[in-house]
Amino acid sequence: MKASKPFLSLVGAGPGDPEMITLKAINAIRKADVILYDALINESLLDYARPDAVTKFVGKRYGCHALSQDEINTLIVEMALAHGHVIRLKGGDPFVFGRAAEEILADRQHGIEVEVGNEHPVVVNYLEVVEEVLATS
Repeated sequence: MKASKPFLSLVGAGPGDPEMITLKAINAIRKADVILYDALINESLLDYARPDAVTKFVGKRYGCHALSQDEINTLIVEMALAHGHVIRLKGGDPFVFGRAAEEILADRQHGIEVEVGNEHPVVVNYLEVVEEVLATS
């Protein structure tokens, strides 16, 4: 099966109660080719995934990391290029202790389009500043 266009959806899974996730997030999970998920999500959210979707735990807890952040960034890029639509499903808000900016920048550096659920103008401006700093360093 041919991979769809490489694409990352960064989805915050909320505070852990599966009834509090947004409809937009559920729809993204339903469409994803790959779901890379954190330790803090409620795993019942994976029930929304397609049966043929690749699901992989990439969570980190104090002293126990499934993968380093650099390995997660690389995996996101590899999976997007190989399979198409990747969801990075993160507990809570992806920008609060979530290292979302690093994941977005890694994808953008490889020409992979990124969608941030609940994208806020402050987040967009923050990413533009980070990209500019990285480009000049």
